[in-house]
Amino acid sequence: MMSTWNRINIGEIAELNIKSIDKSFLFDTIEYLDTGSITNGKIDSFQILPIKEAPSRAKRLVKPNDIIYSTVRPIQKHYGYIKTCKPNTVVSTGFVVISPNNKYVSSKFLYYYLTTEEVVNYLDVIAEGSTSAYPSLRPEDISNLEIDLPPINEQNQIADILSNLDDKIDLLNRQNKTLQTLAETLFRQWFIEEAEENWEKGKLEDEFTFVMGQSPSGEYINENGEGMVFYQGNADFNFRFPSIRVYTTEAKRTAKQFDTLVSVRAPVGDINMAFEECCLGRGVAAFRYKDKPSYYSYTYYKMRSLMQQVKLFEDSGTVFGSIGKDDFKNLKNTIPPQDKIDNFNFITEPIDKKIYQNELQIRTLTQLRDTLLPKLMSGEVRVEG
Repeated sequence: MMSTWNRINIGEIAELNIKSIDKSFLFDTIEYLDTGSITNGKIDSFQILPIKEAPSRAKRLVKPNDIIYSTVRPIQKHYGYIKTCKPNTVVSTGFVVISPNNKYVSSKFLYYYLTTEEVVNYLDVIAEGSTSAYPSLRPEDISNLEIDLPPINEQNQIADILSNLDDKIDLLNRQNKTLQTLAETLFRQWFIEEAEENWEKGKLEDEFTFVMGQSPSGEYINENGEGMVFYQGNADFNFRFPSIRVYTTEAKRTAKQFDTLVSVRAPVGDINMAFEECCLGRGVAAFRYKDKPSYYSYTYYKMRSLMQQVKLFEDSGTVFGSIGKDDFKNLKNTIPPQDKIDNFNFITEPIDKKIYQNELQIRTLTQLRDTLLPKLMSGEVRVEG
């Protein structure tokens, strides 16, 4: 470590859990965030709740530039940075709220330090060694962490580099959601709102071929890139494309790139699209348009429109909801005229190609960020003033 970096305990440069709401709280409603609504820095949404209906855990007041870090199962990465918020923003007591002293430490620099794999894994070990029912942290576990601090201007430069990458990733993610909404709106207008009574009535198998996944043996699964990408089920799914976690050298059931993937075990009915040719575990099924297999856009949005039927199998009377091959075959299906399908796919395929290109950039930028993060935080890579 360079001599200009100083090692210090986080508790000396930040305060933890300093504000809680009480009976004198001035607002009738709160904007509330629980641990399940945030993963890996991505906040799904704040709940707007009347203060009288707020859960008992809704006690931690937060302000801009605070860091929130889940005390339960830290390995699940339920942490985030509060860039902006309203005065009535409250988070669950499941979070440690960290308020950095910006005289000594950049809030974003401290946030990035706490989200490095080294720190996350270290805190997970501490949590696993706790005496509580679930792996959990105490505020002092974070307060006692040592951090190596460069001069404040260098902290800000490091935080800016990482923030710029995060901002670009976030912009591409938001653009993809907007593009998908456009295509989905068109599908709903053409095939649901403007559906005609004389359209053919049939079953799902009349339009689509599909394959149910089958998991390979455990000894053929690896994390070092050998063989084919393997998707086990819903745990791998993201907004549009699954995350790569494991591979297999024993691919029993496979899907082609851009096939529509559906989770068939609890939770049933989540949808993704295959980013590449892949092996399917027993929690996934893959669908393709029967007459024109290249019509992946129509397949994707049609399957999304049918998911309310599929989700009924979540509560099918079994301990864990699931849907089988015969269930898919017998799903009721209205089959539109071919020319309308052709026109829809012609319009939406470029939209989905753009979503795919954005995803390629997201994965490249994410890899760059994840490579730079530990190097910048340790001083292995230095920034010039």
